[in-house]
Amino acid sequence: MSVWDEVVGQDEVVATLRGAVLASREATGDAAARAMSHAWLITGPPGSGRSVAARAFAAALQCTDPAEPGCGRCHGCTTALAGTHADVTLIGTEKVIFAIEEIRPLISQAQRAPSQGRWRVMLMEDADRMVERTSNVLLKAVEEPPPRTVWLLCAPSPEDVLTTIRSRCRAVHLRVPDPRAVADLLVRRDGLDPDVALAAARAAQSHVGLARRLARDPEARARRRRLLAVPAGIRGVGDAVLAAADLIETAAADARAATEERDAAEKAELLRNLGAEAGTRLPPALRGQVKQLEDDQKRRATRAQRDVLDRAMVDLLSLYRDVLVVQLAADVELINTDLAAEVRALAGGSTPEQTVRRMDAVGVARERLAANVAPLLAVEAMMVALRPQG
Repeated sequence: MSVWDEVVGQDEVVATLRGAVLASREATGDAAARAMSHAWLITGPPGSGRSVAARAFAAALQCTDPAEPGCGRCHGCTTALAGTHADVTLIGTEKVIFAIEEIRPLISQAQRAPSQGRWRVMLMEDADRMVERTSNVLLKAVEEPPPRTVWLLCAPSPEDVLTTIRSRCRAVHLRVPDPRAVADLLVRRDGLDPDVALAAARAAQSHVGLARRLARDPEARARRRRLLAVPAGIRGVGDAVLAAADLIETAAADARAATEERDAAEKAELLRNLGAEAGTRLPPALRGQVKQLEDDQKRRATRAQRDVLDRAMVDLLSLYRDVLVVQLAADVELINTDLAAEVRALAGGSTPEQTVRRMDAVGVARERLAANVAPLLAVEAMMVALRPQG
C-alpha cells in the first residue's frame, strides 16, 4: 500500500509532491537540494487531508525503495508515517496558539544534517496557530534553511500564514474530496459497511477522521442528531438561551472526557520525576513546574472545548445548507440524508433569506470564538438568531 493511498481525492496535489520527490532523487548533491523546494505550504479546508498529505510527502522523501518512492513498506516510510523517524519532526500544538518557547528549539534542530534519511523534514501541522511574533521567530529558518532541510507547513488557507513566510514557500492547495472517495477508503481500510460509510462521509463533509468516528461510533451519530434537532425546538429567546447553555455544557463535558485522564497521568508522572508524592505539600522550588503543567493543561482544555463547539457549528451550517438546497430546489445532494424530513420541515417554515441570515449568524459565532470571545456569549447570540422570525 503506497503512502499516497490515503491522500483521498487529491490527484493533482499527489502528482506535484511525487514529482518533487522524483526530481530530487534524479539529481545529486546540491542539484538534488535545488530540485526540492526548501519550504512548502500545504493548504486546504478542514478535512481535506492537509496533515495526511504532508506526512505522506515526508515518508516519500525518506523512502528507501529506489524503484517506488513512497512504497509504504520500507523502514523509512513506516517510521515517517508513525512519527518515529529520526529525521522527521512533527510539530503541533494542543493549545489555542503556539508559544514562542515551542518554536525556538526548532530553529537549531532544523540546522542539523539528517542522520539517517535523505532529508531533515520539519512538519508543522498547525501553522495557522502562530501569531505574528511567533511567525517572525520562524521566518529566518524557513527563509534560509540548510540544503538538506525541508519545511512543510499546513494551514487552512495561505492567508492564515504570515505574508513573509508564505512568500518563501511553494504552495499546494487541497480541495474537499468527494464523499464517495472517502467512503471507499473507509470500506477498504476499516472494513466498514458501505452505506454507513457513505452516510458518515457526507455528514462529516468528507473529513476522513470525523467520518471514521461517525461510522464506528453510534453514540457520536446520536449526539450529532441531537444537535441538529436543536433549531426546530427554538421558539423564542428563552429556548435559545437554554439551548446555548446545553451546548456549552456538552462541549465542556466532551473536552473534560478527552483530557482528564491524560491530565492526571501527566501530573502523576511529573510528581514522580520530581520525587514528590501526590497530595503532599510541594516545596516552593517545585511548585513552578507543577503550575506550568497545570497552565498548559488548561490551555489544552480550552482548545478542546473550542474545537468541539466549532465542529458543532459546522454541523449546524450543514443543516442550513441542506435547508437552502430544498428551498431553492437545487439539483444537488443533501449532506444530512438521514434528516431529510427534518430539513424539509425547516425549509417549509422559513424563507431562503432567513436561512442565509441564520447561516451568517453561525459564521459570526465561529469568528467570535476564534477571536476569544466568551463561548457562552457567542453561542447565545447565535442561538437567538436561529429562532423563528416574524
